[in-house]
Amino acid sequence: MRVIFSTLAKHELEDSARYYELEHEGLGKRFKAEVKRAARRIARYPLAWSIERGEIRKCPLHKFPYKLLYSIEQDHIFIIAVAHQHRSPDYWVERVEGLN
Repeated sequence: MRVIFSTLAKHELEDSARYYELEHEGLGKRFKAEVKRAARRIARYPLAWSIERGEIRKCPLHKFPYKLLYSIEQDHIFIIAVAHQHRSPDYWVERVEGLN
């Protein structure tokens, strides 16, 4: 199944990758690669991860304290947020409410 990142999720991905790259050279690339692997896992097994809220599921990354929050649409997976697991846990909820 195809995976589509929301504009805000793309910004979060880029911002987090830049932060990690400033912390240690190459770490930003590793973060992006981990997000890509998680997106591929979601595309293959969209129902494998638990529900975060309503119809939104969460897929935690293996090596970074982030999770991908996504919805399963008829013909694609929609990534709503690339969210840090320990900061402002519900900040993304208004994004979902805006979709309805």
